[in-house]
Order: sequence, then C-alpha cells, then structure tokens
Amino acid sequence: MDSASILRELQNKNHFVFKRLFEDWYADLVNYAIKHLFHQSSSEDVVQDVFIYLWENADKINIQTTLKGYTYAMVRNRCLNILKANKITDTANIMEMQVMLETDYNPDYFHQEEQNLELALMLKVLESLPTKMRTIVKLRFANNYKYSEIAEELGVSINTIKTQLKRAKAKFGELVISIAFILSVLY
Repeated sequence: MDSASILRELQNKNHFVFKRLFEDWYADLVNYAIKHLFHQSSSEDVVQDVFIYLWENADKINIQTTLKGYTYAMVRNRCLNILKANKITDTANIMEMQVMLETDYNPDYFHQEEQNLELALMLKVLESLPTKMRTIVKLRFANNYKYSEIAEELGVSINTIKTQLKRAKAKFGELVISIAFILSVLY
C-alpha cells in the first residue's frame, strides 16, 4: 500500500490498517528514537505519541514526501524537542550524523532540503576523521557506494571497509556520548 492509500485509510479510521502500520513500524521507530534519546522508555513514549497523533490528526496531515519519511521526521523532531527542553543541544549536529551512520540510512525518507542539510552536516563532521576512514565513509554514505565498489576503488578488502566503517561509527558514538554527558553536567 502506498503512502496516500495508507493515509486515506487512517483518515477513514481503518483500525486494521492502523494496527498493521503500528506493528510494521513501531520497533524501527523506537530504535531510531533511542539513537537520539539514549533511553528506551522515553523513546517508546515518543513513538506512541507519534502514532496517536497520526490516528487523531490523519485528516489534517498533508504529506509532501512519504508517510514513512513524515513519521520518521515527526519522531526525530519530538526527540529533539525533548533534548531541547532538557537543555541538551547538539550544535555540531553530531547526534544526527550518528543516526545516519548507525542505521540503514535511506535518504528517500526525507524531504530534499533535509537531505541536502544532512549531507552538508555529515561532511562537516567527517572532517575530523582520519583520511582513509573519511574517504570510506564519504563513499559509502555520501556517494552510496556498495562495500565491493569501495573496496575495488581503494584497492582494499571488503573486511577493511567494514572495519573502517565500524571504527567511524564508534568514533561518532564516543563523540555523541561525550557531548551529551558534558552538556548534562553543564546544564
């Protein structure tokens, strides 16, 4: 079922479609929220709130992209609002870069302006990585190369690519945790 059909069914208060949508997307959305909030129950609350909003306001929703992209954007925005309310800021947008590295980042979920902004922010954060690692991450996420394509282009093994990407994820994770801790202590 496409986004327009699902939204139309939600507007008609089709419980079966809503339940199916919830069952299909809930776990992934919670995992996405956890990457922002680092807290299971808060992430579950955010996702449940988003589904309640979808059910209660389906007739008012005007989607420019896909329903899935819209839903992910709602979860992200609610998570960022919670962090802001707790005075945790991410001026370098490191948390967003962490999410993109740790998930199967699908740029089709987001509006074109958001895609461009996220790519620009990702490239800015990547400048802090070692040269080889930065090149691999850029090829994988900015140019959407497959592991085999990166390995062929750089003349290294696929395992090297996987190792470098894993190390990049760890570096981003360390930065996110450090910044969240520092900000929580300061504020």
